[in-house]
Amino acid sequence: MGLERAEELEDLGKKLALLQQPKPPKGFGQIREFASVAWDLLKARPDIDLLPPCHQKVINENDLDLNDLPLLRPWPEDAGGAITLGLVITKDPETGVPNVGVYRLQRQSAKSMTVHWLSVRGGARHLKKAAAIGKNLEVAVAIGVHPLLVMAAATPIPVQLSEWLFAGLYAGEGVRLTNCKTLDLQVPSHSEIVLEGSISPGEEMMDGPFGDHMGFYGGVESSPLIRFHCLTQRKNPIFLTTFSGKPPKEEAMIAIALNRIYTPILQQQIPEIIDFFLPMEALSYKLAIISIDKAYPGQAKRAAMAFWSALPQFTYTKFVVVVDSNINIRDPRQVVWVISSQVDPQRDLFLLENTPFDTLDFASENLGLGGRLAIDATTKIGPEKNHDWGKPLSRSKELEEKIDERWIELGLSDLENSQPNPELFGYVIDQLIRQKQTNNS
Repeated sequence: MGLERAEELEDLGKKLALLQQPKPPKGFGQIREFASVAWDLLKARPDIDLLPPCHQKVINENDLDLNDLPLLRPWPEDAGGAITLGLVITKDPETGVPNVGVYRLQRQSAKSMTVHWLSVRGGARHLKKAAAIGKNLEVAVAIGVHPLLVMAAATPIPVQLSEWLFAGLYAGEGVRLTNCKTLDLQVPSHSEIVLEGSISPGEEMMDGPFGDHMGFYGGVESSPLIRFHCLTQRKNPIFLTTFSGKPPKEEAMIAIALNRIYTPILQQQIPEIIDFFLPMEALSYKLAIISIDKAYPGQAKRAAMAFWSALPQFTYTKFVVVVDSNINIRDPRQVVWVISSQVDPQRDLFLLENTPFDTLDFASENLGLGGRLAIDATTKIGPEKNHDWGKPLSRSKELEEKIDERWIELGLSDLENSQPNPELFGYVIDQLIRQKQTNNS
């Protein structure tokens, strides 16, 4: 992305937040901020490439054979070869606004594949609209694109805006697009391979099983069938792919960057949220840890409810842990400590039953319907508590600074970048006390 620090991702997120819910600027500072975003938008507009590399070779329907592609089958019981990192491009039949998503496709024949998308995704919405007006849905699949386009396809953006524009914001320049040979769709001109086809509403085939990000084989279910009638490619294309499974995997790495980008977007909708974190070990979306600057009783529950409804990406977040702003939400030791020390299960757990859920989550009693749990691990205030709490343990700022100053002198400089060690910290305290006693004597 051309960025040197993770914090720059949040700066990018602030620009996206302005586009999510634009408000009239107040004061010269905000006017400058809006002007900067407007200039970035101008630079980010896509343009057309008249000599696209992805059209160096054109294969028409008669010669098209998906078996010629090196489709990945990463797990032994996968039903067939799959495209896992292709951009699936459709267009709203009413508004003409394109949608770009990353959906898995499974080969069904030499010229057809099923596409696995959730009902809340843009492609599924477009297919539903096409069915309502009795039209086929055009679909292009671009394989081997710049990773920024994959990022843009996974970013929560307003429905009326295009992922191409957001990818341009990521890159600092517009995406070069080209028209498909047989479809009224545009694809990245630098794509290695482009498949062109269409879905007839109601035409489906069984899709799966397939090893998924949950760490299990996904179930077999009926999915829309895409019939391809054209393939274009570079002269010597590279087939870009990845595979799912228990983290860490490539998709989890992408999610780390997206977490930073989401933060300002989330804060704009829920201002009380100071920070939030989606741990990779929780599949980068099943568990969210959010910190708030708590001001009133019941605020943690409100923040959890707001989080679940803030963005489509959080629809399937199963657990939300709410902590105070002084807790480092990216340090699992602090999070586990605060849950253990400040949570009473009979008071601080908030359960929602039978909510729309991820069909890939086999833990649910009924697939597609499941519960959500919020854990209030904040400091209890006002009517939230019926007795006084003990005073939190703390050391003076002066003592902390003294320890920092003595770090090298005590021969611990080699451990400066290592993980914090409570026993080592105790050792430092002990050494300072011993020296103090020696000086006194």
